[in-house]
Amino acid sequence: MLSIIEPETPDQFEAVRRLCWDYHAFLLSLDDRSRQIVHRFYPSDKYAAILAAIETEHTRPKGGTRLAMLGKQAVGCGMFQTIGPGIAEIKRVFVAESARGTGAGRAIMQALIDQCRKDGFDTIRMDTGKPLEAATRLYLSLGFKLRDAYYEVPEIAQDQLLFFEMPLRAEPV
Repeated sequence: MLSIIEPETPDQFEAVRRLCWDYHAFLLSLDDRSRQIVHRFYPSDKYAAILAAIETEHTRPKGGTRLAMLGKQAVGCGMFQTIGPGIAEIKRVFVAESARGTGAGRAIMQALIDQCRKDGFDTIRMDTGKPLEAATRLYLSLGFKLRDAYYEVPEIAQDQLLFFEMPLRAEPV
């Protein structure tokens, strides 16, 4: 049975880190351009430092993390961080190959969206690589809209990334 939890124990955070390393390896396996981008943005030492800080950067009040469990096995993760007043950014959403097609990705995303809304964010932003077509379809189906880049994109990654945004507050009529 699929469940989405908020990691609390060292073992649960270690499961998130393992899944994030699996995600890193997955991105490296996509194609040469993706591999170059990952090496540029997330060389192993920098990525290790990001993952070492999950408990401080991706938990309240700065953000949040969710872990997908199939029974007792961790099969997916996702997190968000604050990038500006009222703005959250979703990062590192990943589902292990063995759990794809179970709804874990949608459940992780919905849990992250719900937590961002509950925490009072006005907007969620995120990006993904163009080769990740299933992820793009999922984000659009959840109500994210494509938008321009919300940060300066280095030349190596231009035309390789898609940017998304979801308002969490209803616009006044």
